[in-house]
Formats: sequence, structure tokens, C-alpha cells
Amino acid sequence: MPQLIKFVALPLACSLLWACSVPETKSPVETPGRPESAKTQLLEAGAATLQAKPPIEAINAYLDGFHFYNGHPDVQMEAHHYCSILNEDVIQCLVFDGNTKEAKIMGVEYIIDEKLFAGLPTNEKAMWHSHGYEVSSGQLVAPGIPATAEHALMERLAHTYGKTWHTWHTDQDKALPVGVPQLMMGFTMDGQADPAMVEQRNRRLRVDAAKIKAQRADIQIPAADPKADAWQHGNVIQITDPTGAHLHRPATSTSEKANSRSSQ
Repeated sequence: MPQLIKFVALPLACSLLWACSVPETKSPVETPGRPESAKTQLLEAGAATLQAKPPIEAINAYLDGFHFYNGHPDVQMEAHHYCSILNEDVIQCLVFDGNTKEAKIMGVEYIIDEKLFAGLPTNEKAMWHSHGYEVSSGQLVAPGIPATAEHALMERLAHTYGKTWHTWHTDQDKALPVGVPQLMMGFTMDGQADPAMVEQRNRRLRVDAAKIKAQRADIQIPAADPKADAWQHGNVIQITDPTGAHLHRPATSTSEKANSRSSQ
């Protein structure tokens, strides 16, 4: 079995046993619309029983981390990734604003190995972010699996790059997916992420940040490709929203938003 699939298959097996231990994180917005009717519920149950869902069933890893809008590093949010493995070097993730069944799909993240990333054109690399710091700092976690399994997974992810687009901006209190997609980035050094946001996540998921950081000290973090994380060098790529629906404002103080989520 390929090495990466081994790393992710283990967390999958473990997640089936430990999933109940992962605390819930609810979506920060309520979507307008009528409650499901009995007819809709019946159709839903029938579809769940009769229809195969290979792409969904292929999702076998849950990662929790943080994103910020490219060009707006102060506008940050927690991101719940549900990922499937396409092959040894490519992973695709649906990004949600929570980990309950009512969570909204905020966007997608594509993750590729450093060898594939090295072959991308320079202009393409500018839209990708490195994962080394997210791993070494303990900001990126795989909740609910044993430390040994998470360590193996993170050791592999440290050598990858991600390209992330958010399409539903629930962090901006958007109850519907209005506006345009926005390119997201990941943190690359201490002092960038709102400490209150990170601490609130850690408390909710019962993550010991200092312990995790120490446990990952033996992971070799490669130097990031200088063409990635382009925002650090003033090369900011972003889509201008012609509707004016996107404000790029920090969540009502990020810490207040986080506290609001945890109290739901």
C-alpha cells in the first residue's frame, strides 16, 4: 500500500473508534429557508439507503486548522477539512465551518506533494501556501486519533502545499453563499494567527498545543518554496467582488466569534 495511503488509512480506522470524542463545532450562521417537510425527509432517507456515494465515502481524514483571506491576513477563521486521497501525492478536501451535520461548505482545498509543486509555473505557485509552519506550530491537527497516527500524518503533510478557495463566507456572517470565491492562505510564522482564536479552538477540541508542538519537534520541516506564500512578498492575488458583498472584516473580534461558537 502506498505510504501516504497508509498514513491516512490509519487515522481513518482510528477515527471510527474515537470519533465520538471530538467535541462539536457548530456553524456560526443559520441558513434561511423552510424546515424539511416529511416528504423531503422520506426522500432523503430513501436516497441515503439506495444511492451509492463513492466520492463522499472516499473522505477518510479530518483536519482542523486556520485560514485567512489572501491580502487580508487579519481576517481569519477556523477551517474544518474533510479530505480524500486521490493518489500518493494529491489530496482533495471539502472545507466546512463546523463539524456537525449542519455545517456549511466554506470551500475546497487541494493539497499536493512538494515534488508536484516544484513543477508548477511561477505564477501558479503564487496561489498556493506551504504547510510546514502549520504542522510544526501545532495549528494543524487531526482531532480524535491517537498521537502516533496524527504524527505520521503530519510528517507527510509538512511536505505539501495547499490551494484554497472559499465560496461561502460564513465568517463574514453570510447566511447564504453570496459574493465571489476568495483565495485563502495559511500562517507561516508565530504572531500571525489571533492567539484568542487558536486558544479557543484548542480548549474546545481539548488540544494541548505545547505538548503537540514538542511531539512534532522531530519532524523535518522543509524550507518553503520562495514562490509559495506569495502574499509575504507583496504578490497578492484576490478576486474583487463586484457585488460589494464581501467586506473582509475581522469576525466581530475573532475571539468573540469563537466564544459565540463554543457557547452554542
